[in-house]
Amino acid sequence: MPSQPVPASESSGTDPAKRVLPPNPKAAVIVALAFTVLLYLVELVDVVLPADLDQGGILARDVSGLDGVLWAPLLHSGWGHLFSNTVPVLVFAFLAMAAGIGRWVLVTAIIWVLSGLGVWLIAPSGTVTVGASGVAFGWLAFLLVRGIFNRSAGQILVAVLLLGIWSGMLWGLLPGDPNVSWQGHLFGALSGIFAAWVVARMDKTRARQASSNGTPGGAGNLAG
Repeated sequence: MPSQPVPASESSGTDPAKRVLPPNPKAAVIVALAFTVLLYLVELVDVVLPADLDQGGILARDVSGLDGVLWAPLLHSGWGHLFSNTVPVLVFAFLAMAAGIGRWVLVTAIIWVLSGLGVWLIAPSGTVTVGASGVAFGWLAFLLVRGIFNRSAGQILVAVLLLGIWSGMLWGLLPGDPNVSWQGHLFGALSGIFAAWVVARMDKTRARQASSNGTPGGAGNLAG
């Protein structure tokens, strides 16, 4: 019986789930830059047009403000707010694409929606929350814990480096400045941890299925 082809990841000994950097760095850079440029374009439109786009953010515990969950990460309360988020967004978005852009979209969607819903639930009534910092905190938390779920020394090392550089961000998880949404930061981080768990479960399930299909007598050996 002809031997079965061995996937490139197995033949090279590299587990895609344990990658530290994106498999296609150029594409990852383009995606991270495109997302950041979008944030700047939205802020520019908000400044140029008398539309007050920030009112489209998350209006806490108001049904009419639920759609703000979709728009809030794209909106900022000014250029200073956007500037402070730019570097974390670029770096964390790039590194979070280590498992590929498709997986990054899934992780980002989980963080985007869950962090927004958390803000809607517990932010002070009547307040409007905007900004990409919740998503940035989610990516950071995802990067900090993915190595634990994946049992990857390389990813844990990256997490240690990120924690050393951006450890000051962790204070943003606690109540402090009334003009800063610690709720968004906290639920962003919790959503990032949850996203890392979901992705790890998916990877383990896929690995078990691939292993089962590749064993003698398994479905993977039926092809001639």
